Formats: sequence, C-alpha cells, structure tokens
Amino acid sequence: MRPRTAALAVALLPLLALTACGSGSGGATARPAAQGVDPNRDVVSQEQKVDAIAALLPADVRQGGTLKVGSSFGTPPSAYYPDPATKKPAGLDVDVTDAVARVLGLKVDREDAAFETILPALGSGKYDVGTGNFGVTTARLKTIDFVTYIDDGQGFAVRKDNTALTDVTQLTQLCGLTIGTGAGTTFETTLNTQKHLCTDAGKKPYTVQSFSENGAILTSLQQGRIDAVMSTINGLRYQAAQPAAGTKFVGEFHRLDVGFAFKKGSPLTPAFQAAVNQLIKDGTYQRILDKWGTGGSAITQSQISPLEHT
Repeated sequence: MRPRTAALAVALLPLLALTACGSGSGGATARPAAQGVDPNRDVVSQEQKVDAIAALLPADVRQGGTLKVGSSFGTPPSAYYPDPATKKPAGLDVDVTDAVARVLGLKVDREDAAFETILPALGSGKYDVGTGNFGVTTARLKTIDFVTYIDDGQGFAVRKDNTALTDVTQLTQLCGLTIGTGAGTTFETTLNTQKHLCTDAGKKPYTVQSFSENGAILTSLQQGRIDAVMSTINGLRYQAAQPAAGTKFVGEFHRLDVGFAFKKGSPLTPAFQAAVNQLIKDGTYQRILDKWGTGGSAITQSQISPLEHT
C-alpha cells in the first residue's frame, strides 16, 4: 500500500518515509524497528534451492529461470533505497522475495513500479508477482491471490509534540481532523468508506487528504497541514524510531495479512507458499525479520488467499 517518494524527500527517505499496508496471520504486535538497522547485512545468500519445492513451479517458469516482480519502493522497512545514488534495493520485502527465489532456483527480475499500478499489471501478465506490503482484503481477493509472509496492518501516527492524540484505535477519535494517507491504498479506502461514523455520532467528519508521494505525507505532518497519518503499523513504528522524523506511533486500527500478490488463479501460489514455509522452517525468515526490527510481525505458517481479518 505504498506510492513513490517525492524527489525533495529522497535524501531523507531512509529515515523518514512512511509505509503502505498489509499483514499475515499468526503474528503478535509489531515492535519498533531498531535505529541501528544495517540494510547491507546479508541474511539471504546462504539460502539454497530445494528441488521438491521448485518442482511445484509451472514447467515454463522453471525453464525460463526468471521471476518478473513488480515492486513498490520508498518506505522502510518494507522496500526502499538506502542510497538513492546507487538505487540498490533493500527492505523486508526485498529480502523475503530474494530468499524465496533462491529456494525456487529462480533469478529475480525486479521492476520499480508505482504502488497503484502493480495489481492491475498482474492481470495483464506484465509481472508474475507483485510486492508492496499488499494487505489481504475482501475487495482485493475478488481479482488477486495472495501468499502471506508477514503480519502488519493499519495504524496511526502524529507529530511528536501532539498531546491531544495519544492512543488512537477508533476512527471517531479523528472526527473534525485532517488525516493524510497514500493514494490507492487500503488506508484511503477505509477512511473514505467510514467517514459516516463521525456524522452518525453527531460529530464533524474528518477530512481525508491523499498523497501519491510518501515524502509529501511526512512533510505535511511536520508542517501541521495534516493532523495525523494512517499507514502501516510496521512502517509508522519504524519511522517513529528515527529521531529526525519527529513523529510518534499512536495506535493500531486493523490487522491485515500481507502477502505476495498474483493474478487470480495463478499456478505460482503453491510453490511460493512452500518456499515461505521453508524459510520459516530453516530460520532465514526470522533472521530477515530480526534484521528489519519486525520480529513481532512474524507468522507461523504461510497461507494462500486467507479471508480478511475481521
């Protein structure tokens, strides 16, 4: 659930950018990411191909040897560029994708794509799989299949000096305020479809301000043009752990499974599920989550297209 970052914020992105939206079953509450995260630490290269799992792939994919991945970048700890000059990708999504590809014996052909373009492109065959911290929702399940790999979800953050909002768990706590979020995300959908909760309670509805660039969300929050941000739990916690951001995490709203996204009926899902479960079994999965400070979002088993959490 995550669009591209504004050019003016590129230099600050590793510290300041927001995330998109998603989660996976079996996880506990997410922990703040450590400020000393080393994006260059290798936790993937030891992974080896597992022939029995690779055999689950369609023959044409095995023979082609390459996985076309549409990825949304811009938001640590999910996926971003620690050094914008080299544009070497890093993040939890990147490590999990690369590790799964190793189990399957495939090379990753990764394309940086705008968040809102990835899911439609799966149907056209442009990508085999999409990554972008995509949350499993009832609406998306109509056209998309998922293989889950993490537990995340929807949360809120405000400026650190905001004393009025300290523990936000209900949208009615935001009535009369301006909430910033990413365009085309589950956050935007949630906020817009539930505005009526404020008017139902006899209160002034909140205003939703959507941004196509994540850097602009943070800038607007810092400058007081929006009162709060709705984004991913792990992303907002990560951001709040960076002193330069000047933000604080103020609550979870809704947990979601997060997974690799595929066109409906894709034959790739059984192989991906088995590969994620192999990473969980051999310990690489936990090393990846520990690297990015998201160990509290671990799942115990990958699922294919589970129902949205209630």
